[in-house]
Amino acid sequence: MMTSFATLTIGQAPRSDIMPLLMAHLPAGSVTHVGLLDGLSTEQIEQRYAPAEGDAVLVTRLLDGSQVKLAAPRVERGLQEKIDVLEALGCMTILLLCTGEFNHLHANNALLLEPDRIIPPLISSIIGQHRAGIVVPVESQVVEQANKWRKLAKAPCFAVASPYLSDDQTLTEAAMRLAEQGAEVVVLDCIGFNRHHEDVLKKHLNIPVVLSNVLMAKLAAELVV
Repeated sequence: MMTSFATLTIGQAPRSDIMPLLMAHLPAGSVTHVGLLDGLSTEQIEQRYAPAEGDAVLVTRLLDGSQVKLAAPRVERGLQEKIDVLEALGCMTILLLCTGEFNHLHANNALLLEPDRIIPPLISSIIGQHRAGIVVPVESQVVEQANKWRKLAKAPCFAVASPYLSDDQTLTEAAMRLAEQGAEVVVLDCIGFNRHHEDVLKKHLNIPVVLSNVLMAKLAAELVV
């Protein structure tokens, strides 16, 4: 049965890597979990969502734990179709589990919570004139996300580490490079990062580490009825 609150991932649901984090804030019986790639084979995912040259790239996790790269424009079209279906089934709040930037997603009646519209201004209001270091999962997103973070008082620095592929050392080295560039807070800006990643970095850094998905889950919890 469809609940009034749903999470929508660009991968496959449920997201076992971040479910403990989400369920620490969202009541299990009141939330439905939906994925853009639910029920699709690897071949079908490749056919429908593989990036072409010049496409902005998003990454996500499949049920088997593997990482897959997707074309952002195709993902946006697929997400809109899912949003329309969720609304038709009576869902009134939809939490998008992707921190990528989308331009045209909309809901007619439901509250649509988009991290790319919420996290950057929230971080900006928290850190003020301090510099943020942003960790993204793939190299191409360093350029692609510049627009997303344009309203920060100081231009952020970026490093690359995937929550799905990188080991703890790779992540730590990426974050430490941010600190060396003057970052005063590190933002793990991919839904796939979890408490383990945060704990690893806190052992090596003397600056705050922020999980985008924790911020979204805490905000969304206020809307569960």
